[in-house]
Amino acid sequence: MMEAYTYELGWLLASLFIGVSLGSLTGLIPGFHVNNVALILLALSPALLEIGIPLSAVAAIIVATGTVHTFLNYIPSALIGAPDGDTALSLLPGHRMLLAGNAARGVAWSARGSQLGLFLSLPLIVVARIVFGPEMNLYDNLRNILPFLLLTISFLLLATETTRLDWPKWIRFITFGKLGEDSRLAGFAVATIFFLLTGWYGWAVFELPARSPVGMPDASLLLPSLAGLFGIANLLDIYATTSHLPPQKEDWTLPPARPLINPCFWSSVAGAAMGVLPGMTASQATVLVMGGRNVAARIQGREGPGMDWESKRLIDMSDEELMERAIAEAEAGDEGPQTKQDLEIIAILSAVNTAVTVMVLGFLYIIGRSRSGATLALKMMYPVDTWNSLHPTADFVRLLAITLASGLIAVPIMKHVGKGMLKLHAAIPLQQMVLGVIVFVVALVWFSTGMIGIGVLLIGTLIGMLPPRIGIRRSHAMGIIIVPIMIYTFAQKFDAFGFI
Repeated sequence: MMEAYTYELGWLLASLFIGVSLGSLTGLIPGFHVNNVALILLALSPALLEIGIPLSAVAAIIVATGTVHTFLNYIPSALIGAPDGDTALSLLPGHRMLLAGNAARGVAWSARGSQLGLFLSLPLIVVARIVFGPEMNLYDNLRNILPFLLLTISFLLLATETTRLDWPKWIRFITFGKLGEDSRLAGFAVATIFFLLTGWYGWAVFELPARSPVGMPDASLLLPSLAGLFGIANLLDIYATTSHLPPQKEDWTLPPARPLINPCFWSSVAGAAMGVLPGMTASQATVLVMGGRNVAARIQGREGPGMDWESKRLIDMSDEELMERAIAEAEAGDEGPQTKQDLEIIAILSAVNTAVTVMVLGFLYIIGRSRSGATLALKMMYPVDTWNSLHPTADFVRLLAITLASGLIAVPIMKHVGKGMLKLHAAIPLQQMVLGVIVFVVALVWFSTGMIGIGVLLIGTLIGMLPPRIGIRRSHAMGIIIVPIMIYTFAQKFDAFGFI
């Protein structure tokens, strides 16, 4: 008995440290998502089992990798300008912090936000178990209204588009002035068109075959499409606008947790809601949280923070103007409203990002459904024993313990890695670093999906460069996943005769 316990504990600790190492790599390498590691480990699991590595250890590696990834993936988003889909909204706040010499504070606030998202999501798992478990069994009702729910959330996300776009003169002319300087309606219309465009792009991408020229397993065109929409497009804008950075302040102190508990809790709630819905990510949850905060502020007679934290157009400012503004703020040492708002947004997005990962693991054991590539790998690796009784299953408790331990380890890692990244910034010009990341992502896309992936990456980059130029939020590009899912769910619900 004692030998079996020692054996299990040994593999659990080994899995923890291997997963932390892999999560650090996936978090820091742009375009290399934890899903890639999960699918590779899934493909290798029979060979690993043959040499004596239990599947429970492989599952623990995947979970630890995914948790640490949500902590460290802020760093390439803010310090290099290469976010993945989950951290795309943090690009502009993080980049502004970098330009103002406050990159270290941004990393510290992101670490605190992820930490709070990790702990605050734990009681939400219990709530989700009661709501979606066999006692109330609301998931079946949710499945019946799923297409309408996705459509409603998508409409709310588009309706929160507050970017000020006026109708073009030719549209005012042909409508006899009925569509005049109504910027809110114009912004909503443009955002809707862009959302549908990315949805059509996603539908076309998912229909294409993908094959790695070097034999990498489970080639997916989702990597080049998201890398183009959210990664390369952002990198090209930063390459064109910023060439030098001001000196960075070495302030790595974690902010106090108490003022952030309330926004991070509601962010975790939004993350939990997004975790049960297919196609929804931390980006959509963050937009909904910020929109809700704006509405609550207006009800209380206060002015909300607005949504400009995401839609400020850096490309409208020259390199000299950006540097003058950043250096002036760095020299003054004053923390203006923009800095406070950016720091809070970074913490909120990080909390949502981590909470979604925790809740997705919980929903795998509560409803038996996967909502990410990592949980899909777990489900395909071995039968998942769902949480049907009063006590959670031993497998779920083990993986939840791995999640907590890896999250605690990730906080100090962020500080040391962030310092290393800033030293790289000091040693290598930003434009050369950005160019190197672009080359790396392109190479990764070719190795994983070949020339088809390169074509998908190119088209995605062109589409991804549109939002800052037409003044809308880049998160609407998540239509690449949401629109195909809505088409599929509506078809399944209403095609009673089997025509589709």
